[in-house]
Amino acid sequence: MDFWPEFLASSWGKEFVAGGCGGIAGIMAGYPLDSIRVRQQSSPAGSAFSILKNVVAKEGPFALYRGMAAPLASVTFQNAMVFQIYAILSRSFDSSNCANEPPSYKGAALGGVGAGALQSLMLSPIELIKIRLQLQTRIQHKHMEKGPLSVARSIITTEGWRGMYRGLTITALRDAPSHGFYFWTYEFMREKLHPGCRKSGQESFDTMLVAGGLAGVASWVCCYPLDVVKTRIQAQTPSSTVKYDGIIDCFKKSVTNDGYGVLFRGLGTAVCRAFVVNGAIFTAYETALRVFFNNNGDMNALQTDTPI
Repeated sequence: MDFWPEFLASSWGKEFVAGGCGGIAGIMAGYPLDSIRVRQQSSPAGSAFSILKNVVAKEGPFALYRGMAAPLASVTFQNAMVFQIYAILSRSFDSSNCANEPPSYKGAALGGVGAGALQSLMLSPIELIKIRLQLQTRIQHKHMEKGPLSVARSIITTEGWRGMYRGLTITALRDAPSHGFYFWTYEFMREKLHPGCRKSGQESFDTMLVAGGLAGVASWVCCYPLDVVKTRIQAQTPSSTVKYDGIIDCFKKSVTNDGYGVLFRGLGTAVCRAFVVNGAIFTAYETALRVFFNNNGDMNALQTDTPI
């Protein structure tokens, strides 16, 4: 009966719930654009707008939300753990900072790399299921899986438990550097947009949105070719016509068949989505934290009228 009050009274509890709020906000804000990005990466051609029109016309608008249950169901724990791991590692990599000081930019980057590498262990199976669901169409109606659990059972049956971790290596190679850029960019941009806010915690909603959005864009731009390869590897099933024997083979076959441009297919969609999603994530995360701490009188109120 007393679990939740005690849990929310601790800093870990506040961080966990705030991270969950941020993750849910990000998923809800950007999932349709993510579905379009995945289809662009896995198909031979097609602009974001043509794919959007085709999906809505043939499958209905709700097809853009297909597979959302998998990341949404896990996003609270996943996002909370990423922020927790980052908070611990960013200070561990720079022990010269005082406990009440924000992490240095070096600590932010290294903490992000560590958090990204560790989160890939949990994220890889989730993204595998999400991608398989996103790429289903009504043409495959007789063989369509009904949800995340159905897809997971199908993968385990046909590919074994190892199949659930298809793409783990490329996921880690993508997430480690991208999270380093992610947290470094957020810390750098929030300080540039609102000098002194890293110490005072007084940045405005506008600062959170823009700094978070730019952090998301930076993290995607730096690793996008790896994400294309990851999508193609995880989209592969035992019945796929094109088979990839690892990361290098997937890279070579993709470039040979579609040219180097394939490594950046869907980048525009990903960048737009990244700005929206990560602006929402950081705004929801920071706002939730301040609400929890304000209730305990530990932090100053959120300013909403401070210009960037």
